[in-house]
Amino acid sequence: MTSDQSLPVISFLASHGGSSARAIIAAMATGDMAAVPGILITNNADSGIHAWCQEQGFPCAHVSAKTHDDEDGAIVAALEQANTDIVVCSGYMKKIGPATLARFSGKILNIHPSLLPRHGGQGLYGDRVHAAVLAARDVVSGATVHVVTAEYDDGPVIGQSRVDVAPEETVASLRAKVQGTEPGLYIECLNRFLAQSGF
Repeated sequence: MTSDQSLPVISFLASHGGSSARAIIAAMATGDMAAVPGILITNNADSGIHAWCQEQGFPCAHVSAKTHDDEDGAIVAALEQANTDIVVCSGYMKKIGPATLARFSGKILNIHPSLLPRHGGQGLYGDRVHAAVLAARDVVSGATVHVVTAEYDDGPVIGQSRVDVAPEETVASLRAKVQGTEPGLYIECLNRFLAQSGF
């Protein structure tokens, strides 16, 4: 994918808009992250990130149960073909399969829209998380970047952002606050992860 093999390769898994993936790709392009992009894999051919990749000429693959009998194996094959070192989840709405987890153990990162371990686990994603924060009357929320393991939202935390939850907060307004912190947090955490991993 690149002539500079001294830099680690970061690939992506995304299902919808992929805003964090776009921000990280931009950071690599400007030199704000010492890494190079590999491939973006989406399970949703109608997603905004899939259209963006096609417009930008960014390497992209649609891998889902509709396209492959062995979806997990196909993801591993695509990541390996791109010489991937680290996998970044950017709004990827499927559980990572065992083959992918094994091949990239400790090297798959995800961002979750709450301060884990609060409001994490199976079934808690997107607006469901923000609704849970409001229902719990939390006064602070944020986002968490963590290492992906076999259990939902259970891996080691790399970093968190924090936002105040106002008394009049709604799901939509809280979502906007948290999402506003996510790209910068992801880039900061990825840079730290790269340094700590010896890349």
